[in-house]
Amino acid sequence: MYRKEQYVFSGDQPRHAVIRNYTEADFDELIQIQAESFPPPFPSELWWNREQLMNHVTLFPEGAICVEVEGVLAGSMTALLVHFDPEHPDHRWEDVTDNGYIRNHDPKGETLYIVDICIRPGYRKLGLGQCMMQAMYELVVQRGLTRLLGGGRMPGYSRFADKLSPEQYVERVVSGEVKDPVITFLLRCGRVPVKVVADYLEDEESHNHAVLMEWKNPFTS
Repeated sequence: MYRKEQYVFSGDQPRHAVIRNYTEADFDELIQIQAESFPPPFPSELWWNREQLMNHVTLFPEGAICVEVEGVLAGSMTALLVHFDPEHPDHRWEDVTDNGYIRNHDPKGETLYIVDICIRPGYRKLGLGQCMMQAMYELVVQRGLTRLLGGGRMPGYSRFADKLSPEQYVERVVSGEVKDPVITFLLRCGRVPVKVVADYLEDEESHNHAVLMEWKNPFTS
């Protein structure tokens, strides 16, 4: 099981943090964090339920990560192993993650697929997402996987949809002309865009689009 202690910073003030695997004892708090992290118009039925969380900690506990800051559970990230064909990259979130139940987790998969990441709004200036992403990169290296992959929402696209295609919007974000709350964060984490995917997830702000973004294991060819 994974556990790492470190310090994160609020301005110049260090704050003690623990990145670890979440367990059944964390379920109620994790569901509350989902509600705080994804308010309307994000569909509430896409928040975690206890059955999904139980699958996470039983089918692939290594991919169930959370972060505490000074004893307060502040965020989580979940992943499963899948086979990914770069020649046929299009897919929907509900298909690749089994609607978040991850019953399709493949222990022999070469790709660590990020199902979800959420941080409590009051803790979003501490770099916690990057801390958990780093934990996932370490899992990719430890298991000798090919890549980490996931679909990034593009919530800022709703402001540009009348004049830019989804691909043009992503190009603006990558060039630094536009800042997107999710895509820019993933770029900061070291993820690289692979492809814009339509109908990835019911998501009004992103016009149902997402950007597949990967991090390749630097220790494999």
